[in-house]
Amino acid sequence: MTQSTIKDPAMAPSGHAKLDWVIPRMPVLGAIRRRFQAELPLAGQRIAISLHLEAKTAVLAQVLHEGGAQVAITSSNPLTAQDDVAAALSERGVEVHAFRGTSAQEFDHLHNLVLDIEPTLVIDDGGELTERLHGPRRGLVSNIHGGAEETTTGVTRLKAMAAASNLAYPMIAVNDADMKHLFDNRYGTGQSTWDGIMRTTNLVVAGTTVVVAGYGWCGKGVAERAKGLGARVIVTEIDPVRANEALMDGFRVMTMRQAASLGDFFITVTGNRDVINEEHFILMKDGAVLANAGHFDVEVSVSQLQSVANSTVVGRNANVIGYRMPNGRTVWLLAEGRLVNLAAGDGHPAEIMDLTFALQALSLEHLLHHPKPPGVYAVDPEIDQWVAAIRLQSLGVAIDELSEAQAAYMASW
Repeated sequence: MTQSTIKDPAMAPSGHAKLDWVIPRMPVLGAIRRRFQAELPLAGQRIAISLHLEAKTAVLAQVLHEGGAQVAITSSNPLTAQDDVAAALSERGVEVHAFRGTSAQEFDHLHNLVLDIEPTLVIDDGGELTERLHGPRRGLVSNIHGGAEETTTGVTRLKAMAAASNLAYPMIAVNDADMKHLFDNRYGTGQSTWDGIMRTTNLVVAGTTVVVAGYGWCGKGVAERAKGLGARVIVTEIDPVRANEALMDGFRVMTMRQAASLGDFFITVTGNRDVINEEHFILMKDGAVLANAGHFDVEVSVSQLQSVANSTVVGRNANVIGYRMPNGRTVWLLAEGRLVNLAAGDGHPAEIMDLTFALQALSLEHLLHHPKPPGVYAVDPEIDQWVAAIRLQSLGVAIDELSEAQAAYMASW
């Protein structure tokens, strides 16, 4: 076992079982693993990772380690580390600093332990490592060739840093690749969000009204899955283009204030703060369920919810807390307002994360062969296409190719 900070090494057998379940279901990453084992393209590299630490993430960390790198990983959210997976991964040669339920101080300490390897490459989710590397750990920047960012929130922050000339090394916006956001954000978030909600509440969705805040790729996935479960769906938006999309996809569109009294389930997928706040809580039905599938625990304003409530009520498990309003109604918050699909579930399906993590691994390798100045860069189109092709191949799906005449026709004017 590596030098790790985990809850209980004795939990490893359960974690190994989870890893062994998902590995055969991640064929694209499997193809990369075989090449990395043979070529060791990451030899001599030190990779710091902040991602939601569950089984699929552990597979990525192991593949990078088998590619020759020293790897240290922590969880990008205090509630999303799976302790049995952390123990198993530590036994498989990766340095792990993560356990579920960290305080703010512990969360920061674990991230700093990961950075203590003095990384040459980073993989981030929401900018946790980036923030520290541009603040208290700035002295490590000179070692870093670059990194990759997993999620919309993180890419947004990176672009703001780059625009202000504050970004100190190149970062690949993995989130923006076609084989990421079209699949991970839409199908992954759509399914895993409802997995987490249904596992936690054991409530029926059919016949209810679901309010989805935000109609980006994640919101599209959540709304479509809700529709498939038999719910009536309301979408709230700030972007008129996306609002029109939602209307033409068959959903009602209104403001959150208008929707507040109508919803049975409320799901935020915006990446912004105070999307549901005290003006909405007091209008909600008795028994309304609130969940966040965006990024941080600020989309549903937990602080305002706590301040407006007369009291709290413990729900059916640790991931459900009821807040009793002054009017006597109770609204139920899932997973403390953190990511419901990971804090109260197992995250995206293995087949989905196979695509995203393949992009992560190949983007790090690409940076080593193609050094870049500080900035935010798209995933190389050839990497995106390769991941798509290997995915089809693993499914036994064949597609047509252009003939020479067709290719010439498409290239002519």
